[in-house]
Amino acid sequence: MRGPYDQVNALVLGAGASGEAAALLLAARGGRVRVLDEGDGAARAAVAGRLRQAGITAHFGAGGLPEEPFDVCIASPGFALQHTWIAACRVRGTPVISELELGACYWPGRVLAVTGSKGKSSLVKLCADTLNGAGVSASPAGNYGIPLSRLALERPELAWAVTEVSSFQMEHTRTFSPDIAILLNLQADHLDRHADMAEYKALKLSLFAAMRPGRVALLPSGLSHEGRIPEGVDLLRFGADAGCDWAYADHAVMGVMRGCVCKVELRGSWFDNAVLGAAAAAGVAALRHAGLDDARIENGLASFVPLAHRMQTVAVSRQGVRYVDDSKATSLAATAAALRMAQGPVRLIAGGLLKEKDLDGVKELLTQTTKKVYLIGQCAEQMFQAWSASVPCEVCGTLERAVESARCDALPGDVVLLSPGTASFDQFSSYRERGERFTERVRAVADLDERFFSEGKKDKETQ
Repeated sequence: MRGPYDQVNALVLGAGASGEAAALLLAARGGRVRVLDEGDGAARAAVAGRLRQAGITAHFGAGGLPEEPFDVCIASPGFALQHTWIAACRVRGTPVISELELGACYWPGRVLAVTGSKGKSSLVKLCADTLNGAGVSASPAGNYGIPLSRLALERPELAWAVTEVSSFQMEHTRTFSPDIAILLNLQADHLDRHADMAEYKALKLSLFAAMRPGRVALLPSGLSHEGRIPEGVDLLRFGADAGCDWAYADHAVMGVMRGCVCKVELRGSWFDNAVLGAAAAAGVAALRHAGLDDARIENGLASFVPLAHRMQTVAVSRQGVRYVDDSKATSLAATAAALRMAQGPVRLIAGGLLKEKDLDGVKELLTQTTKKVYLIGQCAEQMFQAWSASVPCEVCGTLERAVESARCDALPGDVVLLSPGTASFDQFSSYRERGERFTERVRAVADLDERFFSEGKKDKETQ
């Protein structure tokens, strides 16, 4: 079947996973493809080799666009609207689309899309794992998982692409039309790229703009959609409020579908708490509309294994101190959620490369949950000035010193929580490296209870 971008002369910006997937799909559809990347070609040698093998021209360390005209430009998520290459395409009149948009044009299966500020990847994993566990073929895709263009090229037989969608991807997306779409939550994030919260919210809501009548849009209780949901789309609300279509309460999610009351138990699952219960309600609603029954969804929730660096208990000491890695918390809203989820008095390790200006919003919660804050990274002094009058704070500078200081202070029942509330790039290559370094240091210096590790290993073997 012919697609809208068959046999085009295409420019792809970026040779990361997204850009490579777009280039390979375009080449497979008979296109003449050129890839531009600002990075060092030596670091991308493997990618360059795969592109060349597919007949694709790649330029690394490129300064400007080639002079030749292009039918379309595919921009990787890292390229903001203000980038000089994007601006040059606008001047030339070259259409710019996202890799997500390209992949969706060639994906033959159904799409369950998830956007939001926090928790997207966990919900995508829950939905994909639960579908597969129920015998319905699915793959995580998009911002978490396999780029949709690669999925369209390599796994077109799958029934579902459970697709994480970021605000960056939506900057160049217009026709993406999921079967089921979830806006999980909306918190201040990425305001170093987007002009303000109004622009950020508009990008999130644009996920629904091209949905067709009869499809399902899930929004959190109380969030205005500002008229962005097309007529005929089935708009449902989720959350912890009694008036929601799908509500979390009393360790369960309840909703009504086609006149029948649905109830899915969460007791004992990772999602059975006040913070993640709303996400579970969204997931249950989406999976029910994807065709699964309550029992199969309950199985998926009960067997769910959280992603690394998301409220992950990495060690327990002989004295009963629990060490939790929440390095994925790169905003203060995520740190606030972690403080609410922590089961015990908190000794918080926070700091890094701050992405927002308002540090006051978490002060009251810190006073309620936190014994002491151990500050690291570039914004340590700034956080100290903002919080030290409300909660004891210590400027440690490095993660290693923070772990050691928290270990010395911690009492039985305390939770030493790495939930930085910031980006990691001042001291680490990624939030993953930050979390791994935390775990390594804890295991090197703390007097650990070996039973935790044997029980954790046993749990993994039975999953």
